[in-house]
Amino acid sequence: MPEPFTLAAQPVIAFVSTRDPARARLFYGDTLGLRLLAEQLPFALVFDAHGTMLRVTVVTDLTPPPYTVLGWRVADIAAAAAALRNAGVQFVRYPGMPQDEHGVWTSPDGSKVAWFKDPDGNTLSISELV
Repeated sequence: MPEPFTLAAQPVIAFVSTRDPARARLFYGDTLGLRLLAEQLPFALVFDAHGTMLRVTVVTDLTPPPYTVLGWRVADIAAAAAALRNAGVQFVRYPGMPQDEHGVWTSPDGSKVAWFKDPDGNTLSISELV
């Protein structure tokens, strides 16, 4: 008898929105280094995010949410943050959160997180988890 269908065994597709696909293509492709798989304009740009499909959906109106919408787990946050800074990324500082000189916050369990924004103001992050 076949196993019952569950989404647990299916690949995830990540989504983020943009008002400006040309600017998003440069940011996600050139700045972050993701491989562009397809330009499905006027609907979306499709990137490979280390085996996960990232669809950057083109929208007319966008109010970026105040929370992180997309993040990457990294092995060495200091090295990742340095590489992103060298690519032109600016990290966000949040009042009341003790972040180091690079914008990295250390959580109570020792995990480390740094946040940055894409050109549309979507909050992205890198995390080194313990």
